[in-house]
Amino acid sequence: MHTCKGYINAVESFGSVDGPGLRYIFFLQGCPLRCKYCHNPETWQGTGGTEMTAPEALAKALRYKSYWKNGGGITVSGGEPLLQAEFVTELFTLAKEQGVSTCIDTSGAVFSREEPVLSKLTSLLAVTDTVLLDIKHIDMSKHRDLTGQDNTQILDFAKYLAEIGKPVWIRHVLVPGITDDAESLAQLSSFVAGLGNVQRFEVLPYHRLAIHKYEELGLDYPLSDVPEPTKKMVARAEEILRTSEYQGYKR
Repeated sequence: MHTCKGYINAVESFGSVDGPGLRYIFFLQGCPLRCKYCHNPETWQGTGGTEMTAPEALAKALRYKSYWKNGGGITVSGGEPLLQAEFVTELFTLAKEQGVSTCIDTSGAVFSREEPVLSKLTSLLAVTDTVLLDIKHIDMSKHRDLTGQDNTQILDFAKYLAEIGKPVWIRHVLVPGITDDAESLAQLSSFVAGLGNVQRFEVLPYHRLAIHKYEELGLDYPLSDVPEPTKKMVARAEEILRTSEYQGYKR
């Protein structure tokens, strides 16, 4: 197998919210989006971090294998892991040989049905058990304002995952005044309901914990005046999105 190196920003040994069970999480460098609420701005650049081959990365993760009960395993997040698809494919191929559950946490923003992208992603998805897909906003213009890009490729990726029957967890960050209007939530609910392959639908409350990272990087934090959502706001969004109807995986 050809060995390429991945650019890894950070790892988390005991992730409990990024896929089934306890998981070892790799946060990769590089992301095409500039989400206003991004909590990992240090991953935006495609290079930097720690260079690691797939065998080296797997060896680090496997030290925690005894903790991977209830379907636990490895999750690759970012940044945007699809930007390093070849590295992740190699890592996951080796992981599957060890019987390890694999999961990617992606925005889907680099998806394309054109070559060579489609072949690379097809190879990656063949060794991926679960996809965590972040849908930032269902409205194209609001998505562009929030992230710097429209959502065409993201929604098409969701449709493609449905076509191939890949298990998906949909995630939506709830930002007061930006992603929480009832009309958009209802449209998102309808879109997700039509996919047919969604195991979980999670509302992730926006938080302000990354402000210090922006200060350290010399960046302005775009949402400094936006409060975190209340529990009532989250419950309202979950009701509109009908998240309780997705029970394909229970913790």
